[in-house]
Amino acid sequence: MVPSIHHIGQKKRQSVYPNAVLFIFVLVLLSPPAWAARILESTLTNGLKIVLQEEQKAPVVTFQVWYRVGSRNEAVGKTGLSHFLEHMMFKGTPRFGKGEFSRIVAQNGGTENAFTGNDYTAYFENFASDRIHLSLELESDRMQNALIDHGEFQLEREVVKEERRSRTDDDPTADLIENLYAIAFLTHPYHNPIIGWMSDIDHLTREEMVHHYRKYYVPNNATLVIVGAFDSKKLLPLIQNAFEKIPASPLPPDVVSLERPQVGERRIIIKREAQLPFIFIGYHVPNFKDPDVYPLAVLSQILSTGKSSRLYRGVVYDQQIALDAGGHYDDLTADSDLFYVYAVVQAGSSPDQVEKGVLDQINRLKTEAVPPDELQKAKNQIASSHIFASDSNFYQAMQIGKALTVGASVQYVTEFTENIQKVTAVDILHVAKKYLTDDTKSVGILLPTQKEIEQGMAPHLGRGK
Repeated sequence: MVPSIHHIGQKKRQSVYPNAVLFIFVLVLLSPPAWAARILESTLTNGLKIVLQEEQKAPVVTFQVWYRVGSRNEAVGKTGLSHFLEHMMFKGTPRFGKGEFSRIVAQNGGTENAFTGNDYTAYFENFASDRIHLSLELESDRMQNALIDHGEFQLEREVVKEERRSRTDDDPTADLIENLYAIAFLTHPYHNPIIGWMSDIDHLTREEMVHHYRKYYVPNNATLVIVGAFDSKKLLPLIQNAFEKIPASPLPPDVVSLERPQVGERRIIIKREAQLPFIFIGYHVPNFKDPDVYPLAVLSQILSTGKSSRLYRGVVYDQQIALDAGGHYDDLTADSDLFYVYAVVQAGSSPDQVEKGVLDQINRLKTEAVPPDELQKAKNQIASSHIFASDSNFYQAMQIGKALTVGASVQYVTEFTENIQKVTAVDILHVAKKYLTDDTKSVGILLPTQKEIEQGMAPHLGRGK
């Protein structure tokens, strides 16, 4: 949740602060983050991108390797391959056997994990600074030497299937969201779930995974991001020694399936065992490549971020027809994704009521200019979120790694809050009218079965994308 701060534009708040303090606070929000000046970018001879950011405030470091491969890069019938491979990357190499990677990290006081998205697969370790050499050894080794043993492959398939069952198949709201994306994207691979369709997971082969690994896990398709307490001039030669010997390979072809423009509302209704109805609405919007990204981010903050958002206040507090409401807009995606909102229908209310209440809040933003104080509050909330999060080495590395992997730049990240502050009320009106239209809207509604209503089981919220 975004930490709350007093917004500057609200007159009744201004008397609380001395003018000098207000001036300093405005400068903090308008200025690029201080860590931007401590970033060193480099590229090895084999094409591996390196980003080093020194943070000397604590003797710790986060080490992240980002590969430009995710569900977006999977063929029909082969969905879930990237996520499945993420699991197998912890199953050992000839040098470090099964379980050795995690054991070595834990034995040295570190933590490690990985995650897969539509556009990327990323691996990380968090260590004390004097243990950074371990990440260099471990990650350079598994970039080229993962075993992908046949027996381990078969065992891990069952683990992945159980993960899918627990996170999606047995979760009505996640199931609805997965189906909503399937109708919102007809041709683009964002149509598919990151974890994959169950039938595909059942039929993936080890040979297909080895091919996927050899194709995408190459240095010129990866970015290494390290943030923490180190000396960049001393660390860079160590990185070169560990990674530069790994040969480059021909870059995989980019995704060419473009989503055709949506020309009419799409709607899906799912009937599942759930206590309460759930509504999910998505609109096609551009990503970081379009200047509209900044007003869309502010619009999302005003409409659906937090309990002070218009959507939450409108349908939860004022009308009391929903138990929860919110939304999200992700600007850092390789291709255009969805701007979405959702609501959990209150007992005694109907999905139609709640859907109308949600759309009323959206339509207000298309017809009425956002007041200056509300606009400034939203911009300050976004800026403060970035400022507070910049205390985390992991968050800083993640923002940079994600940006570079989807095709944005470090500069996009460091200048984001500065560009957010330039958004006007006219900009908000413009993007609301342009993108939040009935013809580009996909609506998903979860309707509980009568059996579950009678049992009164608690709802479980989750996002399947």
